[in-house]
Amino acid sequence: MKILCTICARSGSKGVLNKNIKKINNKPLITHTIDQARKSKLFNKIVVSTNSDKICQISMNSGIDKCIKRPNKLSDDYSPKLLSIKHAFTKSEFIFKQKFDILIDLDVTSPLRSISDIKKALNHFKKNGINNLISVCLSRKNPYYNMYEFKNKKLNIIASLSSQINRRQDAPIVYENNASIYIWNRKAILRNSKILNKNTIFYEMPYERSIDIDSKFDFKIVKYIIENK
Repeated sequence: MKILCTICARSGSKGVLNKNIKKINNKPLITHTIDQARKSKLFNKIVVSTNSDKICQISMNSGIDKCIKRPNKLSDDYSPKLLSIKHAFTKSEFIFKQKFDILIDLDVTSPLRSISDIKKALNHFKKNGINNLISVCLSRKNPYYNMYEFKNKKLNIIASLSSQINRRQDAPIVYENNASIYIWNRKAILRNSKILNKNTIFYEMPYERSIDIDSKFDFKIVKYIIENK
């Protein structure tokens, strides 16, 4: 069974400038994910998809098999990540002249995942024989209890039930996508236009390994955790 790992890292991030190459523990952020992929020993090939020559160079020096330059139309703020993943997948099959049975995408901005998380997610995916998997964590906010939208000039609970929820413990369990691990079989990645579909299963991770760097504050938290083990 051939398994491809993709790591997508474009330049031009807005929340944290150049976050994919900002250093944590004296290593560029992207290198932490590359190291996890390599140490897992799960992958036949590891590729990075980017629009940046600098990210390409850093990635190649970190031991990936190939850096794939993505077109400009897949590199702006409005480009769905799935399109970049599919582009990297099809390019990889062409470059390496082989078909991959499974694709695992690891997000650069979630470096707190463990190698064990990657292995367990893959085992869960194989065991269920399903088309795709995403990693999640329990949501700390619940749309049935303490999340609101401002509508008709007043605050309203986002999701309502037939009876009012007065305690967080009584609200339905909800999960959030922690943007860490995505898995598809070959047929699914080539066919699907959305990351989530009716057949998607999930692998649950704890919140402490689920922080996705989307702001300067997130970066400071992750940096502190990694550098202080």
